[in-house]
Amino acid sequence: MNSSESRRFVTAMQVTLDGFSVQDGLADWVDSWSDAIQLVGPVDTLIQGGRMHPGYGLYWSAIDSDAPEVAEMLGRTPYPREIETARLIAETPHLVVSTSLESIDWPPNAAIVRDIDELREFKERPGGVGYVVGGATLVRRLLDEGLIDELVLIVHPVVVGAGEPLLAGVAQRHELELMECEPGPGGRVHLRYRVNV
Repeated sequence: MNSSESRRFVTAMQVTLDGFSVQDGLADWVDSWSDAIQLVGPVDTLIQGGRMHPGYGLYWSAIDSDAPEVAEMLGRTPYPREIETARLIAETPHLVVSTSLESIDWPPNAAIVRDIDELREFKERPGGVGYVVGGATLVRRLLDEGLIDELVLIVHPVVVGAGEPLLAGVAQRHELELMECEPGPGGRVHLRYRVNV
């Protein structure tokens, strides 16, 4: 649990009804990757694992710069909320947890964090909300380290039967308190949990 002065770390993850986050590296059942950040609220830092790069940067920088290949990449024109999210991502500081990355091309304000203790120190400083973007491996690790304060799930009405289970492999039991349960567009359900450490 964090003090009233320290930052809160919140994650919002898209998941299938049967608990998978991706299948073979894809999640074609996700309508928009901007949906998650819309549920977190104002953030002052984005936190992610190194395996999200360079794909994360290529994806959001293309939307931010209105690159011609965006429509082909998405299979449609970007939603206004995706353009808004890309601008937010370009302006918001990032912490990328990685022991192997040497540099990050985009966003320009990303810093590499080499270990969880650095992240823990950052969290203990006064500040706002740190949005733990992902991936699932980092979310599981931070959950086990007691660094996630809230877990938001966007549950999609699809069963895929295989893939990467979102929370499989956590090292210990975690008690959660349901804070909100709301219907979302397209039959999705938004669940917000407080993580009781």
